[in-house]
Amino acid sequence: MPEIRLYSIGHSNHSLDHFMHLLDRARVTAVADVRSQPFSQWLPHFNRPELERELRLRGVGYAFAGHQLGGRPAQVNVYNGEGQVDYERVRATAEFQEGLDALCAAGEQDTVAMLCSEEDPLNCHRGLMIAPALVERGILPAHVRGDGTIESTVEFEERLLRETGVGTGILDGLFASMLSGSERSELLAEAYRVQARRRAFRLRPELARGAESGD
Repeated sequence: MPEIRLYSIGHSNHSLDHFMHLLDRARVTAVADVRSQPFSQWLPHFNRPELERELRLRGVGYAFAGHQLGGRPAQVNVYNGEGQVDYERVRATAEFQEGLDALCAAGEQDTVAMLCSEEDPLNCHRGLMIAPALVERGILPAHVRGDGTIESTVEFEERLLRETGVGTGILDGLFASMLSGSERSELLAEAYRVQARRRAFRLRPELARGAESGD
């Protein structure tokens, strides 16, 4: 099996030079833009046309994947009754799985970074929606942080558990070593749900009512 090299990165409020430096340090050779709306009002160098041009000038490939892997899907049936994106529903769609297929295929040829805006993957759909789907396929993405450090999947999920408090008293208790792999996986899945409810995109109330009614 080919080695698959996948990172995630958030452009945050970085300068273009700092962002490129982060990519260089991680030896990224291609960027998969997973923003649903690949534009930044305050940081125009991260608008899709400008960013794509700069990346290609520096020998880094670019592909837009926000239509399949974005955190603000167009399909109304992936939103819950409160108008919030349900990441588990998104992962079950054919569109998402096709996008994931393409991402994995790209990772066989290049060192790919999934790009979104949030610096911290705990606050972003790339960490909460895409990353666990990759883990299910046996691929462990790493996260490029704004200071240049690389956070592994294991480190990310440990931080997720601490942040959400899921498993407190169990994972750090007397019988933690007796937990089965499936029991730990269930706790992690709940931690992903808890954090997704905190951070996933939510429609404006009037749009949420329209989505619920099917309008």
